[in-house]
Amino acid sequence: MITLQKAKLAVEASEKKATELGIAVTTTIVDEHGTVIAVSRMDGAFTVSPDFSFSKAFTSAALGFNSADLEPYAAEGKPYFGINTLMHGKLTTIAGGLPIVIDGKREGAVGVGGSTNTQEDVACAQEAVNVLIG
Repeated sequence: MITLQKAKLAVEASEKKATELGIAVTTTIVDEHGTVIAVSRMDGAFTVSPDFSFSKAFTSAALGFNSADLEPYAAEGKPYFGINTLMHGKLTTIAGGLPIVIDGKREGAVGVGGSTNTQEDVACAQEAVNVLIG
């Protein structure tokens, strides 16, 4: 189980990495059902970044893999094309959502949004995951 206290520490780790990268992001931590435990939007982060970070976290929690790994299945002509519309925007193929797996069990996920370079979002999310699984 991801406690609120641990989620707060994970958010701090994500935001520290964002500061090092010179970006402002929103970090969302969800449980295994995709329910929010903690969310924080840094000063200056894009106003849409909370929606992005939630969708990334929800996708990873629901499916158990990185949000970007859904992309090959959601392309035009593939079986899950349009899945983001079907799920009212709750699922995304954008990188920045990482599952949290502890002792082989999916406990939740982290989603980070706000950078124009999604690999920076992934780096921030990874810092949060490291805290949660450590």
